[in-house]
Amino acid sequence: MKLLLTSNGITNQSIHRALVGLLGKPIADSNALFIATGMYPYPGGAGYAWRAIAGKSHHPACEMGWKSFGNLELSVLPSIDKEVWQPAVAATDAILVYGGDPVFLAYWMRVVGLADVIGPQTVYVGTSAGSMVASSTIGEMFTDPRRANGEPLSTESVVLPDGAITRTFMTARGMGWVDFALIPHYCAAEYHPDASEANAKVWASKIPLRTYAIDDDTAIKVTGGDVEIISEGQWKLFDLESATR
Repeated sequence: MKLLLTSNGITNQSIHRALVGLLGKPIADSNALFIATGMYPYPGGAGYAWRAIAGKSHHPACEMGWKSFGNLELSVLPSIDKEVWQPAVAATDAILVYGGDPVFLAYWMRVVGLADVIGPQTVYVGTSAGSMVASSTIGEMFTDPRRANGEPLSTESVVLPDGAITRTFMTARGMGWVDFALIPHYCAAEYHPDASEANAKVWASKIPLRTYAIDDDTAIKVTGGDVEIISEGQWKLFDLESATR
């Protein structure tokens, strides 16, 4: 499996070129499956998921010109024979994993055994929470921790310095595909104040891994053990020492 971890999808030409390079062929010759499971714990989540699947969201997914495009809903897979859905996952060129609640999303990924089915040449494209779950440890700020279904490891109340925002910080198990954590929507103050420059430093200090904060014009490409930043925007790496200073 090859990974392209984004904050907000394929938002610019640099990230688009990275995706095509990982696929090894044009998008028009590639098949994709889309996972919107992470949206369902939120009020209105079913509508958000539909907009993403239908191409009505702010960033492209289905409308990118794929050869074929399917919806893979993780929460229904345990009730379906594996012979029905596993071959499609194994054969797909790309799995596009949307955002939402990363704790809930990682939980369902483990329940269905998704990691055991994805093919070695498949490109995993994460958006926001879909990228966060790739880490061994998820660290997330919640306004309402009741949304965080799954397997939390710890919770604590945190007052973030930028705007004195009070949040519940939660850690949980991720998929363990990469040895770093990720904070999406870096410096997107208008819709994600938790990830402002000052707040992201506090956020990163509570995750026991080096942590990349990436904005919506940045992605992290992971192939084998190689990590490459693809960016037309802003990003910051918090190692364990700098995050706690």
